[in-house]
This record gives sequence, C-alpha cells and structure tokens, in this order.
Amino acid sequence: MPVNPWTLFPFLLLSSALVFLFPFAASALNQQGQALLSWRRSLGGFPEGLNSWDSTNETPCGWFGITCDPSNEVVSLELSYVDLFGKLPSNFTSLFSLKKLVLSGTNLTGSIPKEIGTALPQLTHLDLSENALTGEIPEELHLNSNQLEGSIPIEIGNLTSLKWLLLYDNQLSGSVPSTIGRLRYLEVIRAGGNKNLEGSLPREIGNCSNLLILGLAETSISGFLPPSLGLLKKLQTIAIYTALLSGQIPPELGDCTELQDIYLYENSLTGSIPKTFGQLRNLKNLLLWQNNLVGIIPPELGNCDQMLVIDISMNSLTGSIPQSFGNLTELQEFQLSLNQVSGEIPAQLGKCQKLTHIELDNNQISGSIPPEIGNLSNLTLFYLWQNRLEGNIPPSISNCQNLEAMDLSQNGLVGPIPKGVFQLKKLNKLLLLSNNLSGEIPPEIGNCSSLIRFRANNNKVAGTIPPQIGNLKNLNFLDLGSNWIAGNIPEGISGCQNLTFLDLHSNAISGNLPQSLNKLVSLQFVDFSDNLIEGTLSASLGSLGSLTKLILSKNKLSGSIPNQLGSCSKLQLLDLSGNQLSGNIPSSIGKIPSLEIALNLSLNQLNGEIPSEFTGLTKLAILDFSYNHLSGDLQHLAALPNLVVLNVSHNNFSGHVPDTPFFSKLPLSVLTGNPALCFSDNQCDDDDKRVKRMTAAAGNVIGQGRSGVVYKVAIPSGLMVAVKRFDSAEKISAASFSSEIATLATIRHRNIVRLLGWGANLKTNLLFYDYMANGTLGALLHEGDDEHGSLSANPQFAGSYGYIAPEYACMLRITVKSDVYSYGVVLLEIITGKKPVDPSFPDGQHVVQWVRDHLKSKKDPVEILDPKLQGHPDTQIQEMLQALGISLLCTSNRAEDRPTMKDVAVLLREIRQEPIGGSDPHKPTSKSSKMTETKPIVFILLGDPSSDADASTRVLSLLARLLILIS
Repeated sequence: MPVNPWTLFPFLLLSSALVFLFPFAASALNQQGQALLSWRRSLGGFPEGLNSWDSTNETPCGWFGITCDPSNEVVSLELSYVDLFGKLPSNFTSLFSLKKLVLSGTNLTGSIPKEIGTALPQLTHLDLSENALTGEIPEELHLNSNQLEGSIPIEIGNLTSLKWLLLYDNQLSGSVPSTIGRLRYLEVIRAGGNKNLEGSLPREIGNCSNLLILGLAETSISGFLPPSLGLLKKLQTIAIYTALLSGQIPPELGDCTELQDIYLYENSLTGSIPKTFGQLRNLKNLLLWQNNLVGIIPPELGNCDQMLVIDISMNSLTGSIPQSFGNLTELQEFQLSLNQVSGEIPAQLGKCQKLTHIELDNNQISGSIPPEIGNLSNLTLFYLWQNRLEGNIPPSISNCQNLEAMDLSQNGLVGPIPKGVFQLKKLNKLLLLSNNLSGEIPPEIGNCSSLIRFRANNNKVAGTIPPQIGNLKNLNFLDLGSNWIAGNIPEGISGCQNLTFLDLHSNAISGNLPQSLNKLVSLQFVDFSDNLIEGTLSASLGSLGSLTKLILSKNKLSGSIPNQLGSCSKLQLLDLSGNQLSGNIPSSIGKIPSLEIALNLSLNQLNGEIPSEFTGLTKLAILDFSYNHLSGDLQHLAALPNLVVLNVSHNNFSGHVPDTPFFSKLPLSVLTGNPALCFSDNQCDDDDKRVKRMTAAAGNVIGQGRSGVVYKVAIPSGLMVAVKRFDSAEKISAASFSSEIATLATIRHRNIVRLLGWGANLKTNLLFYDYMANGTLGALLHEGDDEHGSLSANPQFAGSYGYIAPEYACMLRITVKSDVYSYGVVLLEIITGKKPVDPSFPDGQHVVQWVRDHLKSKKDPVEILDPKLQGHPDTQIQEMLQALGISLLCTSNRAEDRPTMKDVAVLLREIRQEPIGGSDPHKPTSKSSKMTETKPIVFILLGDPSSDADASTRVLSLLARLLILIS
C-alpha cells in the first residue's frame, strides 16, 4: 500500500486534540500510563520497541519514546520507525499536556480521525508522515478556543475537501489568505474572536460556493466587503460585527437569497442600506447598528416577511419609517435609536403583533403615538424618548399587558397620564420626563405593583401625590420634580420601603416633612428643594444611614438643625439653604466623614461660630455660609485641603482672613459683608478716615463710571493716586468689584492704567490706580484740548454704560469680542464727534443706532462726520467713511459677526490711499526709494495733522494714540 504522508502546519498543531479513553490497565500506574498501555494492546502484535512500557511503574516517564515535564505529565510521544501495525486512536483524553506527537514510519493504517483537532490545547507538533493512512483528510477542523498564534497559512488552500474550519477565539494574526478560495466544499468558516486578524476579506471568498456560514466577528478585518459575496448563493449567515469594515454594503449581497442572518454591526460602513435586501425573503435578523449608514430605510425591507429582528440604530439614517413594515408580521424587535429619522410612526406597525421591542428614541419623529400600538399585546419595551411627538398618550397603551418598560421622555406630549397605564401589572419602568403632561397622578398608581422607576420630571402634573403610592413595594426611583404638584407629602410614602431616589423639587408642596420619612432606610437621594415645606427638621432624619444627598433648600423650614443629622455617615451633599433655620451649626456636621461634594447653609438665620470639628471635613469641595449671622473667625476653614468654592459673605465674622494660597485667591465678593473681617495685618483705620475725607470733597472727583466714582487722593508719602469707590449699596457692587480686581491684577501694559491695590469693608470697596494728571481718553475726546500730555486708556470702557456690548448687558457675558465692540464705539466717537449717548440724539439713542438710522435713511454719510474733520480732500473723506464702516463692523449686535482686533488693524491699513510722506497718490512708489519714518495709521487714514492746524489736529492725534494700542 502506498505511503500517505501528511504534516499539519504549526497553528494546527497547537490546538489539535487526541483523546485517550480506555480501561485502566494497572492500579499502580497513573492515568496517562494506563491510557498508553491500552493503546499498545490495541496494536497488531507486540512491538519490540515498546518493551519498556511496564505496567508496574508509577509513571510512564521512563518509557521508550516518552518525555515528561517536572510534574511527570507526558509532553512528548515520539515513536518514529517503530512497527506499530495499528490505527490512530480517536479518543485520547488523558494526554492533555502533550505538546509533540511523532508517529512517522510506524505502518499506521486506517483514516485520520476528525477528532484529532478537538482537545489537546498544548499540542505544537504532529508528524504522521510515511504511514499507510487511507481515506480523506478530515472534513472538519475544530481548532477553536485555544491560544493559536501566527497567521492562517496559505497552505490552507491545499485542504480542498475541508468543510468546516473553526478557528475562533484564538490569537491569530495576519490576514485571511486568498487561497481560501480553493476550498470549494467549505461550508463553515468561523475565525471570530481573533483580535489581530486583519486586512480585507479576499474577493476569492466568492469561490467558496458551498459556504453557509461566514464568521469573522470581533476581529480587525477592514476595508470593503467584496461584491463577490453575491456569488455565495447558499450563504445563510454573515457575521463580521465589531470589526473595522468600511465602504458601502455591496448590493450584490441581496443575491444571496438563502441569507437568514446579517450581522454587520459595530463597523464603519457607509452609504445606504441596499434596496436589494428586499429580495432576501428568508432574512430573519438584520443587525447593522453603530455604523455610518445614511439615506432612507428602504421600503423593500417590507418584503422580508420572515424578519424577526431589525436593529439599525446608531447610524445617520433619514426619511421615515416605511409603512411596508406593517407586512413584517413575524417581527419581534425593531430598533432605530439614534438616527435622524423623521415623519410619523406608521399605524401599520400595529399589525406586527409579535413585536416585543420598539426602540425609536433619539430621532426627529413627529406626530402622535398611533393608538394601534395598543394591538401589540406582546410588547415588553417601548422607547420613543427624545423625539418631536405631540398629542396624548393613547389610552389603548393599557392593552399592552406584557409591557415592562416605557420611555416617552423629551417630547411634546400633552394631556393626563392614562389611568390604564398604572393597571399594567408587569410595568417596572415608566419614564415621562420633559413633556407637557398635565392632570393628576391617579390613585390607580397603587395597582402598578411591579413599578421600580417612575419619572415624570419637568411636566405640568398637578394635584397631590396620592397616598396609594405607598402600595408600590418595589418602587426604587421616584422623580416628580419641576411640576405643579401641591399638598402634603403623604405619610403613606413610607410603604415604598425599597425607595433609594426621591426627587420632588420645584413644586408647590406644602406642610411638614412626613414623620414616617425615617422608615425609608434605603434612601440615598432626597431633593425637596424649591417648595413650600415648613416646620422643623426631625431628629429622626439621622436614622437614614444610606443617605448620600439631602437637598431641602428654598423652603420655609425653621428651628435648629438637629444634631442627629451628623449620624448620616454616608452623606456627601447637604443643602439646607434658603430657609429660616436658626441656632448654632451642630458640631456633628463636621464629623460626617463622607461630606465631600457640598455643604450649603446659606440664606438662613444661623448664629454662633464655626465648630472646630469642621477641620475634619478634609474632602469637602464646596462650602457656603453666606447670609447668616455667624460670628467668630475663619481659622477652622484654613485646613480644608480640597475646598474649591467658599462663600462666607454677609455674616459677622471677624479676625484675619487665613493666610493660605486658597484664601488669597478668593474673590472679595465671597468675603464681603463681614465688617470686622481683616484682610491683612496692617491697621488702616486712619487711612480709611483720610480717604473718606479726601473723597468727600466734590473737587476731587475726576470721573464716574457705571460701577463707581473716581477720586484723586494724596497719600501721606505725597503721591497722588486715583481711587475708585464702589457703593456697596448697589446690587452689582460686589460682583463688579471682584471682577475688576481679577481682571486688572493680571494686566500689564504701558497704555493701561496700573492697579496699585484694593481695600474693602462693610460699607466701601476701593480700588487704587496710578493717577493720570491729564485725564482719560473720554475726557480728551469730548472736552480737553491737550495734544501732548500723558494719556490713560479708560479701564472701564468694556463695562461702562455706552461702551457695553449687547451680550454683556443682557447676559453678563464678556469676551474679547466685547472689547471689539467697545473699540468700535470709541472709533465712532472720534469720527462723529459724538458721545456714546449724546444729548443731541433723539430719545436717548446710542451713537451706534444713530449712525445706522442715518445710513438707512439714505442721507449723505458725510453728514455723520465730525464737522471738525470735514473739508479734507475727497480721498481722505473716503478713508474716513471706510473707517466708519469698520466701526460698524466692530459694533455688530452678534459677537461672532465682529472682526478680531488683528483684523481691524489690517482693515484700517487696507483702506489707506495716500502714501506716507506726501508723495503723489497716483504714482507708484519705487521699492528702492528711501522710506520716511512710519506714522500712525490714523494719519494715513485721515490725513497728516501736521499739515493742518485747525481743531481737528487734537482729534486726529487722539485717534492715532488709540490705534497704537492695537498695533
């Protein structure tokens, strides 16, 4: 008989499994030795080479051809050229540690058992060459769930009879070889779970005409799906999900009419869903979620009447849901979340009575919820949240007796919550947040015994909380905040013994806190803020040992804070602000080890000192004691290392502010209103009196801005300083003062007046600047006549009336574009000679609107120019008008429409027409000619003032100095 040699490639060797399963031969010999002796007895004759295989040994480790590891496990069996005269065993279960099996030239007969590739995970070498093996190479090669490494060898194409190739869940790398196209009989290839298997799917795969299953999921397979897939007429399943596929889904895939499962989710596929999928009448599962698919959902999919699951969520699909989907009477799951689908929900979906899941959330679906949804008696999950739905929740939804979860949040639904919804015995999650629902919560809610989560936040639900809510023993999450609910919190709520989250904020709830609240021992989050709750805080709150967040702010609570509250050892956030609480702060609050997010006791009537125990709040980030009657010093707060936000304003604190980096960076607004609080060791009482005397004199007033008056003051050293005084009675004073310090302390520029320091007490806030004897830019523009004196750029333009950008005036938001607006106003002042709010303007108009109205009326724009600037040559007048246009750009209402200051400088240079040095504007200037000294760009813009001695010289000079600031 001819020899039939066969040597398997390395990756095959690593996962192949030979299994020995025979009766034990001797009790003294271990299991592996007994299996080897059993195999020897099955061989023809008694091979002389195996004489050393002795049943009296404890292990086979000393036998001929056997090698063991240190733990006496067989790792190698080598019997080359020993006349065995037998067959390959099909079942070897004992040699689980075998790494090398060499049986070459041993006269083995029979076929190679297909089980050779099933169990030995350690096998790395198999040699069966030079034997008399007959039959075929095994049709099924099971190498899955091992630790195979390396690539799939191109020699795989030589296994032309192979039908099953299972390589999944290994550590293979490289690409799928094109030689796989030679496997004409291949029915199954599964190589998923090999994260490093990469490259594109070879087009030769289309030659595997008998292929039924193509599985390459959870790999790094990339590139396009080859159109040759359309040649696989028998293909039933294609599973290449969680990979790196890109490009379009080939329409040719629609020619695989036996397809039942398409799993291509979690890739980067583009293009649209092929219309040809409508030809797949056997298709059951279409999973294309989380790709980059666009276009409409093809109505042709309605022809796939065997469809069970459609999941095309997390794409960019548009259009509407096809009405033809009503033909999918076998459909069980329809998932379309996170797309851009619009239109209405087709009523025809009500025909799909086997539907269990409908997930259409995060789209642009409009219209109303069709009442036909009530026909879906098997529906368990119904998600429509974040769409544009309107109308009522259809009462027919109560017919969906198997419904477990419904989320209709973030739509425009109106009307009451249907009573029948609460008759659904299996409903465990009901989410209706952010709609316009009204009416009352019906007593029937007590019948919804499986309810775990009920959220109807941000609606217009009115009435009271029905006491029947206490029947919901499984309720874990109750959120009814931001509604119109009134009345008391029912005592019966204590029946919700599994409740962990309770949010009733921003309603009109009144009365006292329920005495039974302490029975809800699982509570972790409580928010009753912004209601009308009154009475005192019960000491029993301390029994809520699981509580992490307690928010009772903006109510009418009175009395003292119970000391027992400190027993809530897991409390991370405590907010009791905006009530009428009095008495001392309990020392026990400072002993809560988990208090780390915030402690807010502001806007109460608390008194006494900060307890020394507060030094233990080392995790606390936010602390607010403002607007109370607290006293003592702040030293106990100096040791809080994680404090990020602190407000102790408007109390009676005294002593020195702690000298720490944190306190040194605090804005004054969070410390103000404590008249006895000292900001440094310097005693400044005498200086305060001197400043008060000096500023009292009207003759010392040198300016007035939106937030205060500026005085000149001589300090004892003889130095003159400018003192800006804020009136603390103004509501905006603290914020203004803090903002000005924060801004000016960081600015250093020769053209901006320097901030020397600041001071504050309960009645007065002061800023100290360098004194500029020659006044401000505004004064020189409209009153003074000094052409050469020192000039201060007014530090309050961006925040002063007339110079304020619209976004700052409306929203107190200031950006660099706000400065551009202020600059544009100054430029208009210079060009027009008008103040920002000039007495000559009708109805208190602003200069910006005055200019715009003038231009809209189609009057001569030259009339806008300052009369002192008129009379110049036409070229210069045109430059002035172009500068006027730039100023209007700078004062655009929308900040994003304004240019940057860098762009403004470029624009001003671009409108220059007259060359420097007075050369002929119509002659080109030689590049080699000697340039004269460059003058400020405004000189080119409006003419050289040195040639004109009239009154415009001063204005031109001022404009030049202003423009230097941006150069």
